[in-house]
Amino acid sequence: MAPIQFGILAFAYQVVDTAGPADLLCSANKSAFQIIREYVPIDEDLISRAPEFAFHHIGATRDPVDLGTSQMTIVPTTTVDECPELDILLVAGPHLGTFDLDPKHAGLIRRHVAAGKLLFTTCTGASVVASTGVLDGRKATVNNIEYEWVRKRWPRVNWTREKKWIIDGNIWTGSGAIAGTDMVAHWLKENYGLDVLIQAAATLDYEPRDADGLFNVFPQRFGSKGEKISTHDFRYYEE
Repeated sequence: MAPIQFGILAFAYQVVDTAGPADLLCSANKSAFQIIREYVPIDEDLISRAPEFAFHHIGATRDPVDLGTSQMTIVPTTTVDECPELDILLVAGPHLGTFDLDPKHAGLIRRHVAAGKLLFTTCTGASVVASTGVLDGRKATVNNIEYEWVRKRWPRVNWTREKKWIIDGNIWTGSGAIAGTDMVAHWLKENYGLDVLIQAAATLDYEPRDADGLFNVFPQRFGSKGEKISTHDFRYYEE
């Protein structure tokens, strides 16, 4: 199968908003599983069902972008004008302070959503997307710190705080940075299976929460002596 084309808008975002989801998906790559099986047993069926992602960091231009946290600078891998057709687009949250979305990025978001393609937002990324108008009439969530502010600024959006993430058609909005990673973990599980998610998450020593913020995504497992163990470790016990 052809790789899934995954785009990330390159602007002054908070690093974890993109690093969390992207690293989880990288860990779920078929090629990653093939490398990991040099260290732990992974059956061929699991590898055959794993996806493969190609990542694109999309700038308005190719000029370096100073990110909003960690004093990091990235160089976009492509631009809005040059980017290949995307399957998924991720919009992260900008760092605290005034932020104006570049018109080229805004146009890409509108075209992507209009085409019915999958859009993820993490943290305050939902407010960035709201500024384009594509969330009007949709149900969405955002980082709770910004919640009251976005309700007043974009009242046509049906904002809610009832879940860690909200799915409305092809737009998935995560409330905070880590909730956004949990949301992408849910998408991975629903599309490729719980065992693919477990193996990918084990690489990061990460256990995702559900939409209510509860650690019940992974089933409980027990070791040879009856002790409770992390789901991340169960393959070691079964060999």
